[in-house]
Amino acid sequence: MRLLPFMFAALLAALPAQAAEPTGTLQKIKETGTITLGVRDSSVPFSYLDDHQKPVGYAIDICMQIVEAVKKELNLPALKVATVSVLSSNRIPLMANGTIDLECGSTTNNPDRQKQVSFTNTHYLTASAFVAKKAAHLTTIDSLKGKTVVSTAGSTNIVQLNKANADRNLGITVIAAKDHAEAFLMVETDRAAAFVMDDVILASFIASSKDPAAYAFGDEAFSLPEPYGIMLRKDDAPFKALADKATAAFYLSQAGRANYEKWFQAAIPPKGLDLNTPMSKALQGAYMHPSDSPDPASYK
Repeated sequence: MRLLPFMFAALLAALPAQAAEPTGTLQKIKETGTITLGVRDSSVPFSYLDDHQKPVGYAIDICMQIVEAVKKELNLPALKVATVSVLSSNRIPLMANGTIDLECGSTTNNPDRQKQVSFTNTHYLTASAFVAKKAAHLTTIDSLKGKTVVSTAGSTNIVQLNKANADRNLGITVIAAKDHAEAFLMVETDRAAAFVMDDVILASFIASSKDPAAYAFGDEAFSLPEPYGIMLRKDDAPFKALADKATAAFYLSQAGRANYEKWFQAAIPPKGLDLNTPMSKALQGAYMHPSDSPDPASYK
């Protein structure tokens, strides 16, 4: 009888280990058989709608790498992928309440947002800039004094614009547009003198406008280059670990570099737009050493 406990323990040790049941986002995905991506309508080339109203883009392709990793992890080869259109103003609430599982767009990873959500490895570095019509001769932030300036609601850019306005006592009338397309249209139709946004997004709107030569970037930026990341729910370590592993492997591969070139150095749908933007040295470093750091200085 005294040997029974030891025999029982030995029997348990000999049994095959059972895989731990998924938790958090992975549990939700397993139970529903669906992973839901938050996508943008006009964040070219990261996440936007093509001429068939299908979400496409650089960040969408990265999210699909995570989707493939989820399929393998959960043994769900027929996993369904759903999409939900999100805005700068509602993307974090929709992530927090479980409506979306990944946010595939042009979202800046910063310390304030990390209090509410998590991010996987950085996929782009961008600075907050402004664009205006060349004829207006607006080159510096101070030259915007007394003007009407637009940015997108819920973005870090509008926060930076408001801060510069207050710190420099510029008297700018700040307008919050619902999305990037509406904001650029306001400059195009002279309802705003300038549009403050991430430089690459501004470049895409200029390139796809009716008269690209009519617009110019300001010479002064509102920020250092800041990191973009795919957004995840906070405090979900297993799902974040899977996303980090999948994105790191992709960035370190030739396929990851080819994906960058596909969206930034070649004609993209639906209009054959070519942003002609080679990968910066800072982003090359971020690809070689994947990181979810929100600190711009860490990418120098």
